[in-house]
Amino acid sequence: MSIKLNSIISLVSSTPAKDAEGFSVPGETVVARIRAYKEDRHGSVAWKNRAAFSTATALFRFRKIPGVVVDTSLYIVCGGERYRIVSVEDVSGRGLYLEILAEAVMPNGKSDHPNA
Repeated sequence: MSIKLNSIISLVSSTPAKDAEGFSVPGETVVARIRAYKEDRHGSVAWKNRAAFSTATALFRFRKIPGVVVDTSLYIVCGGERYRIVSVEDVSGRGLYLEILAEAVMPNGKSDHPNA
């Protein structure tokens, strides 16, 4: 399988951190910064078949990272935009590539989906 990994993405974990006084404040940790294939939602047959994930607005594919568990608790940052991971799937079941369906998150924290 040949995938053009033409976008640079960051996998980000939302983990609380402590400030100077010891209080818990929202924080983020970059888990990995990698190259990935990105496809935005459009009217193709492939996206029509993904109707079960109607909130997904983008698809990402990248090589599996040894020692890093990618799940729905992480976020993806790509090109200044933030995406919430909706689903994670192993492409072709061989453990080489992951396919992520993600939903764009607006700066106010709400999703980009009109029904949300």
